[in-house]
Amino acid sequence: MERRQLQYFLAVVDHGGFTNAARRLHVAQPSLSHAVRALEKELGGLLFHRLPHGATLTPAGTALVGPARQILRDLRTADASVREVLGLGGGTLDLASQTTLAVDPLARLLGRFRAAHPQVLVRVRAPETGADVVNRVRNGQSEVGLVESGAETPGLAGLDLAEQEVFAVLPADSSVCDALSGPELAALDFVTTPPGTATRWIVEEALRGTAEPRVVVETEHRAMIVPLVLAGAGAALLPRAMAEDARRQGAVTVPLDPPLLRRGRMVWRPGPLSPAAERFLALAGEDPANQD
Repeated sequence: MERRQLQYFLAVVDHGGFTNAARRLHVAQPSLSHAVRALEKELGGLLFHRLPHGATLTPAGTALVGPARQILRDLRTADASVREVLGLGGGTLDLASQTTLAVDPLARLLGRFRAAHPQVLVRVRAPETGADVVNRVRNGQSEVGLVESGAETPGLAGLDLAEQEVFAVLPADSSVCDALSGPELAALDFVTTPPGTATRWIVEEALRGTAEPRVVVETEHRAMIVPLVLAGAGAALLPRAMAEDARRQGAVTVPLDPPLLRRGRMVWRPGPLSPAAERFLALAGEDPANQD
């Protein structure tokens, strides 16, 4: 089993067919098809159902996806480790993070990491749900993930991140008050993301035991939330860093009574990691904000 065969196999999986995979890899389709057929012959069974307009995985192909991703991840880790010993530098750090945690603390941590290791390429993916982040880490698509602390992460190593206070973010013409209670929050119209996302969880948690949140705008585009609040469409509940940014743009920010604190968790697969991931995790562990 060759690295190239596994790369071609996963390209067909990720791009839905042989034609698209060959185009993305900049290889001739017959060459890609031949490599996958050779892999199938070696394994003793079909990995794909060939269809007129694409390809779908067989049960055998489905069973190979996770191990194939991990094999390629381990090979990249081995390459990076050797290069590190030889003093060649470089390497890649693949991360996945729920959006609210990507703004803080991930952006701050990556700023410090890049200052110390400017030769490393950093790639950040931003699935909205914690389950999607965890799945990316489990199947080897990302080495490190950041999820809300309530996400289920059995079998993964982890580091609890610093708590962050949540604030109400209101349109610019809103009355300023010292804090908003549960009943006062229940009276607000909310702009938020769909159920299952980190931003929606914050709203639901703040009103738990009080009332169902009155959601008036539900958007998958988290970047729309603050502009919608500024346009008067409704209110939002956001972690401190996002709330402070909204305040700088003209929104009114108000703490909650009682305060709502959220905590993220950094997760990774047990076992060997790339030198870049090891150094990033070491930096996160040394971050004063994460020290109890």
